[in-house]
Amino acid sequence: MSTELPANVSGVPPLWSGFFDDAAVFPPGNAALPDAVAAFRARQDEWYADLVASLVVTDERVPAVADPEIPLSIVVTGGAGAIAGALRLAAKAGNPVAGLEIALRDPDDLAGNARRVVAAVDAARADGLLDDETPVFVELPAADVTHGWESAADEVAAAELRLKFRTGGMEAHLFPRAAQVVAWINAALDREVAFKCTAGLHNAVRHRDPETGFEHHGFLNVLVATQRLSDGTPDPVADLEERDPHALLDRAAEVDLAKARRWFTGIGSCSILEPLTDLTALGLMERP
Repeated sequence: MSTELPANVSGVPPLWSGFFDDAAVFPPGNAALPDAVAAFRARQDEWYADLVASLVVTDERVPAVADPEIPLSIVVTGGAGAIAGALRLAAKAGNPVAGLEIALRDPDDLAGNARRVVAAVDAARADGLLDDETPVFVELPAADVTHGWESAADEVAAAELRLKFRTGGMEAHLFPRAAQVVAWINAALDREVAFKCTAGLHNAVRHRDPETGFEHHGFLNVLVATQRLSDGTPDPVADLEERDPHALLDRAAEVDLAKARRWFTGIGSCSILEPLTDLTALGLMERP
């Protein structure tokens, strides 16, 4: 008897369900939007479809998607004042909004910038443009945790929004130190705020890219470190710096990764096949 499941039956364990947002149109993937939309549609018939929660696009590109079957995570590019307009574009295009993401743009007044974002989100919800359940991720600068940084995080927490951390980019200096990532996670947990990560987390295990020489964090490393901190481990830098897959799997077995998902909700990745390959190779998922 065949053990193959029908193509549209998910083989994704709950731990990994919806963990990835498809950011194919962003660097370094830079996929053309029609290609990204077509790939998202095609993936909905694959056994691993539930691995992906949404398609990530900037607000100005929302009208080009216009597909009620594709949930969008919308990156607002114009600051707090552009939030309502982005949501109106999505409503007109017919796309469900799976999430809203916005980076703070005023480094000299991060807390004030965060308050403006909160006010715009509150107004959008009051006007019926944004459901109360739709997560809003506020991206803080990829920098050391300062008083201003923490004050902004306080504003996000008070409004029951979420945080977003940038863990990579197109240049080496955009990849934060392990100690920085630990400080960011700790700040989120101290405030009981969920967070997502974006950039540079295509693979499960920390590694150095042989082509660029960039030192990439691993999403499994970040999950383990998150739960270590949640469990009270004071300094899980070693978890973030672990490069050996077998050793990292041993570390993962010592914690409850499902609990970590309460806080570390997912990542934006320009590749879905890379993390899928890693998850199956490490035995964290099985192809039906």
